[in-house]
Amino acid sequence: MSREAVAPFLISKDEEGRFRITTRSTRFNSWGYPIVTSSLQPETFKSAVAARKHARLELFAEAGQFASK
Repeated sequence: MSREAVAPFLISKDEEGRFRITTRSTRFNSWGYPIVTSSLQPETFKSAVAARKHARLELFAEAGQFASK
């Protein structure tokens, strides 16, 4: 298991071909292992670019905070 924090915004494609954003927060336990809490956002997008734009404007994401799946 990696001890590094994960990117706070995950953009993934669902079964219907729409893109979704998952927000993730990381905290570390007393042994230094990450505990990640994820929350899938209700909005869907036609493209990953639209999802990134929404994350920047509404969720205050910055460059380098994205991961894709």
